[in-house]
Amino acid sequence: MSNETAEALEVWIDQDLCTGDGICVQYAPEVFELDIDGLAYVKGEDDELRQTPGATVPVPVALLRDVVDSAKECPGDCIHVRRAADRVEVYGPDAE
Repeated sequence: MSNETAEALEVWIDQDLCTGDGICVQYAPEVFELDIDGLAYVKGEDDELRQTPGATVPVPVALLRDVVDSAKECPGDCIHVRRAADRVEVYGPDAE
């Protein structure tokens, strides 16, 4: 898949619904991390956690399947993957 055909996607976690199971971290440790509060957060390429509510990070194309699996398997239904261009959710609890 070339970068031209791959839509830019971003992911965020609703910490209010996070159960702290860490399934997302098992699937995609490059994108998700559990913080000392026991909740999962997204992290950027700089490895810094994005702790602002609703903060997003880009989904690396190579990790898309892992991120999507995280969203599907998450017991808290708190992982949201959306198109960066129009902010339409494509995977997660609010996806069509």
